[in-house]
Amino acid sequence: MITQEAVLAALATVDDPEIRRPITDLGMVKSVSISGSSVTVEVYLTIKACPMQDSITSRVREAVLGVEGVSAVEVRLDVMSDEQRSALKEKLTGPKKVIPFADATSPTKVYAIASGKGGVGKSSLTVNLAVAMAQQGFNVGIIDADVYGHSIPGILGLKSTATFVDKDLRMPPQAHGVKALSMLAFKPGGSPEPVAFRGPMLAKVLEQFLSDFYWGDLDVLLLDLPPGTGDIAISTAQLLPNAQLIVVTTPQTAASDVAVRAGMMAQITRQKVAGVIENMSSVACPHCGEAMNLFGEGGGELVSQQLTAALDTEVPVLARIPFDIKLREGGDNGEPIVIAEPESEAARAIHALAAQLAIKPRGLAGVSLGLTPKNG
Repeated sequence: MITQEAVLAALATVDDPEIRRPITDLGMVKSVSISGSSVTVEVYLTIKACPMQDSITSRVREAVLGVEGVSAVEVRLDVMSDEQRSALKEKLTGPKKVIPFADATSPTKVYAIASGKGGVGKSSLTVNLAVAMAQQGFNVGIIDADVYGHSIPGILGLKSTATFVDKDLRMPPQAHGVKALSMLAFKPGGSPEPVAFRGPMLAKVLEQFLSDFYWGDLDVLLLDLPPGTGDIAISTAQLLPNAQLIVVTTPQTAASDVAVRAGMMAQITRQKVAGVIENMSSVACPHCGEAMNLFGEGGGELVSQQLTAALDTEVPVLARIPFDIKLREGGDNGEPIVIAEPESEAARAIHALAAQLAIKPRGLAGVSLGLTPKNG
């Protein structure tokens, strides 16, 4: 005999695709009715135009069909009332807006990906690194902090914009298992529309990305910073004091000289520099297989040495990512190289880096423990 308890237990295994919490915990199960071997489940959607309704429907049907004795499942959809959405918002985020990643006790590793100049492949690396982490089973988010020059949606292949449950509960879209948010979600004119903000507005946008959206329980949050050492770099350190910097350079001396400046921001912001990534490293000749240094050599090591000396702490070269035309092509068509060419040298190097960063202990360096030394 099929029981309500058995059906509800099955539904407790169904997570909302965006919130990643069981639908039973979120108050999304409206009713369950049983007639012989047939079960009807009514489910509340957070909004009428929920982009994940097909996924929720199929997950519910599959879970309930797994209950012994069930031969047919009908899923009916309804929409939460304003009161139910308000209750959901408070359950998820609490009564006040906060930046959950700013808390010293947050388990989320936060990495700010920085560069001294544009054109070093920082955004493509950020996307591929995030997707590689997601493929390894981690919950990952990206904030495109380059408000003026946002490019993450295109590189990641995002097909949807943010989900607005109500004015106080918003959820970032996702693709390839990665949640990502950029200024594109707030531009009615689409990608070509320019963003004409002065400095103080940039900090406000970043704060809203962090506090006005429900990111869920992330293992890793990556911020794709704009090139240079301006407003966003400073605001990131203020809003996310536990964020670690990762500096991206190419092997070229001209690029490494500028990259050092991005890392030197740590002296001002009192952040930790996790390390350096040398992108567009050597590539194998297609004819003889010999390594070719198209963009010079030694840039990553140079940045590492200079930052280690200046900051008086070890700043290692985390990875050298080989130059690969498919890395650029993947950015153009929204299919990251770790998906399109997983066996390529570049993809393997990115996967190794992803595993290293996702499991690396954050440590207590630079973290305020709220302790007062005892005199005497």
